[in-house]
Amino acid sequence: MGVSTKPARGMRDFLPADVRRRQYVIGVIAEVFQSYGFEPLETPAVENIETLTGKYGEEGDRLIFKILKRGEGAGTGEADLALRYDLTVPLSRVVAEHRAALPKYFKRYQVQPVWRADRPQKGRFREFYQCDVDATGSTSMTVEAELLSAGADVLRRLGFTDFTIRLNHRRLLSAILDVAGVPADLHGTALIALDKADKIGRDAVVTEMTTRGVTETAATSLVTFLFGLTGAANIPALEAIAAFVGTHEGGVAALADLREILALAGALSAGAHVRIDATLARGLGYYTGAIFEIAVADLAGSLGGGGRYDDLVGMFLGQRVPACGLSLGLERILVVMGERGMFPPAVERPPAAVLVANFDAGALGDTLALAAELRRGTAGTALAVEVYPDTDKLGKQFKYAADRGIPFVVVVGTQEREHGQVTVKALGAGTQEAVARDRAAEYIVTNMGTSRG
Repeated sequence: MGVSTKPARGMRDFLPADVRRRQYVIGVIAEVFQSYGFEPLETPAVENIETLTGKYGEEGDRLIFKILKRGEGAGTGEADLALRYDLTVPLSRVVAEHRAALPKYFKRYQVQPVWRADRPQKGRFREFYQCDVDATGSTSMTVEAELLSAGADVLRRLGFTDFTIRLNHRRLLSAILDVAGVPADLHGTALIALDKADKIGRDAVVTEMTTRGVTETAATSLVTFLFGLTGAANIPALEAIAAFVGTHEGGVAALADLREILALAGALSAGAHVRIDATLARGLGYYTGAIFEIAVADLAGSLGGGGRYDDLVGMFLGQRVPACGLSLGLERILVVMGERGMFPPAVERPPAAVLVANFDAGALGDTLALAAELRRGTAGTALAVEVYPDTDKLGKQFKYAADRGIPFVVVVGTQEREHGQVTVKALGAGTQEAVARDRAAEYIVTNMGTSRG
């Protein structure tokens, strides 16, 4: 038996077509985020184990990919390092470590892989990319509004139109839990159950809460109220929540935040997409304020989410640093766009626009020189060019180009060299023409649309 050629479970190979799609989406994301003043950041794949543990809640901590000690500590089963679980905790570490070198308001975006020791299944991988955009240093709801607007701009640029940004607040959830009769020490348990509502249904949420210690009366009251708001418009939903929480201090403050976010988002591009959803919980334990999640019609799960986490940086720095972020689900975006045929045609083609034929071994140097000339071109006419590596029959080379989706084949033989010409075959149009060699790149660019067919 030979060695398996499959990648490790939960990991994937990305072939050229996959990488082209990924690069296209990341390019759009980066362009949009930069237009809002966000800067790029990269952090190591490996973090100290203490950096990550205790930041994601009990369930999250179990999914951290730990790296066993090496050297003198080898064989103990202890871990001192771990693979990056997300991009938010590393950002918090960076802000604490480099605060003196960073601006007062640090706005960064980051696109890198993360790893989770999860059970591999369809659509769930152990290694996947995250795409985060975060701002630190401000408690203003302007931050939330701009993050939601930037996320909406990205989705629209990619071709999404029918999407909703679900908006809630962790302090508001705490107020609702208090009023419903859920003890403070069971808030985390209740939120974990509530976060699964779209997967397991409201009855199962009540069952999970009661089996974990919440009284049936409190669980039923909570779920009945929250799900009774389903479909309500933003203002009626806020009014109903306000009536439920009454004078609860945290609830009143959280409602004020949500009203301000709605008003500010209305002045930006996200306004039409934002919907108050009191059932939204978000699973990670570090959120302290507004939370949000992006849902697309007819699609289970979300395309992104995030929220405010004003205490996380302080766990490293020893003082409170306000922060808020949005993470786009790059993997899901790629899958959905592929299934719905949303990628521009240029992304789906190989990069080469021209194949330079190679049928005369004695003239290989000139063949390569021609390819270099076409790559240089002139302003606006430089081309991506592939050279057929083996000396072969022209028919096979034409077929290779057609199979690869390369629209033009350029042939230069003895006769063409004598007249300073090349023959350009446009595969899509089924035509070929003798063209002056120094005008070949311009000719190909001019006829590109016709040959792409």
